[in-house]
Parts: sequence; C-alpha cells; structure tokens
Amino acid sequence: MRKKVAIVGAGNVGATLALFVTNSGLADVVLFDIVEGMPQGKALDILQNTAVLGVRANIFGTNNLDDLAGADIIVITAGLARKPGMRRKDLLMANADIVGGIVKRLTPQCPDAIYIVVTNPMDVMAYLTLMISSVSRQKVLGMGGILDSSRFKTFISMETGASPRDIETLVLGGHGLYMVPLVRFTTVKGIPLSKWLSKEKIEALVTRTREGGAEIVSLLKTGSAYYAPAQSTFEMIKAILLDEKRVLPCSVYLEGEYGVEDVFNGVPVILGKQGLEKIIEIELTDDERKAFENSTNEVKDMIKILREEGKI
Repeated sequence: MRKKVAIVGAGNVGATLALFVTNSGLADVVLFDIVEGMPQGKALDILQNTAVLGVRANIFGTNNLDDLAGADIIVITAGLARKPGMRRKDLLMANADIVGGIVKRLTPQCPDAIYIVVTNPMDVMAYLTLMISSVSRQKVLGMGGILDSSRFKTFISMETGASPRDIETLVLGGHGLYMVPLVRFTTVKGIPLSKWLSKEKIEALVTRTREGGAEIVSLLKTGSAYYAPAQSTFEMIKAILLDEKRVLPCSVYLEGEYGVEDVFNGVPVILGKQGLEKIIEIELTDDERKAFENSTNEVKDMIKILREEGKI
C-alpha cells in the first residue's frame, strides 16, 4: 500500500513541496488549504506535470481536513507571515491558533502519523504540536537545521568555488538569529574551513547564514523563501519513507540531551521510518554551549507566553 503524505497549507512552501514529493513518486499527496479552489488547482497542475515526466503518482487538493485521514506523514506549513508593525507575540498567538486547531483535528484521524512542522516560529510550533497531539517525541520534527545548513553550504561554495557536494557542515540551535553554525565541524572535502578562508570571512558567512531568511525577504519585498525550505523538508520526508537512517540536523524535543529539557531545538539526529531514531550528542566548546543555551532560552520564552495565554 502506497504511503500518504498530507501537506497542510498550499502556499509557496506547501505547493513546492507537493511538487517535489509527487515528482519523486514515493507517496501519494493530499494538499490542503482553506482557500477554495487553490489546492485543487495547484494539485491538478502538479498532476499534469507528472505526465510530462512519465511519473505515476497521485495528488489531489482539498478544503476538507477529513481528506487527510490516515496520512503517514503530515507536514504543517500553514500560518501567517509577519507583517510590518506586527508584534512577535501577535504572530506567535495567531500561528498557535492555526497550528493548534489543525493538530487537534488531525490527531484522531491520523494516529500513526509523523509530523513535520515548518510554520514559524518553527521550534515553538513543533513543541505545541507535540503537546496537543500527545504522540511520542519520535513523531514530531521541526524543519530548520537542514535549511540553515544548506544556506551555510551555499555561501561557503560561493566563496571558495568548491561544489556544495564536497562541503560538510552542521548548524545547531533554533531556526533564527540564535542558530549556532559549528565552524569547527565544517569541512570542504575533509579539509577544515579555516584552511580555506580567513577568520573574518568565516564570521561574515556565519552572520549571513543567520540572516539568510531575512536577506531573501528583503529582496522579494512581498514574500519569503520557499524553494530551499521545500527541498529541505523533502529530504526529511525521503529519509523517513525510505528508512534512510540519514544524519540530519532537525528540531526535536530534548529530554536532557545537550543539558536542556522540555524544549525543541535543532540538533543532529538519525531519521528513519520511525521518525526520530537517535539524537547524536557532540561535545561543545564553552562558546558553542553558551550560544546553544541562548537559542534554547529564546524558544523557552515563547513557550512560556503560550502557556500564559492558555494555548498549551
């Protein structure tokens, strides 16, 4: 029996992800959105593209969450983007209502599903998903580390001229300004990055990585990144569907790992058919640990707001 991937939100990220999953032929796709006609139209367009490729795959769009019943993987991309003048707390509350309502509806209908959360603030929305669904922590994952690592790889490739395929890097922490790119674990074909670039240049690339999303927003003016986020999410889906046991940086629920607990944050994990199969702990320097704690505290502060407002 074919696997079923449900994508909640047919905006740029959701629709692009639906294209990637459908074209892979790995699973059937259900694309949901509240806007009438939009998920149906995008799904039909994607289906017609498979005829060009010669891929046999099924996708359909819907405005009814009941059509997502029995999904093996649920990807949540639905939510509001921050608008000029909007306070961070306002965005947090609005997206908590959206994500919380979706999870409450889907949990009884998809009891075995693995959740991948993309909606921002991602680490907090993943925590909300876990608390509301009451599934095991193996089944709720946040997408962020893969995207952040891909941005770091891109900037390194642009600076060194080396292929991204030969660049290995690792980004810990939350998906935002408090992320922790680990320079000492970054290599180009096994050669430390410090042998390629000066300390000042590396620091500039780290800063650009942290501000990677904002840079794209400033260029687009009316939108945000979606190709790379969708591809990053697809890598997670593929690792799960094919039981690849990939080592990838993902946001997961920590229960004492890295010295923190009761919070989601980005760490290296093994992804397979069970979802989170293992958290890989690495020794951090004092500076890295401090940066990781700062990232964790930012997420905890937002979780505290949700608790105070009765969202959890």
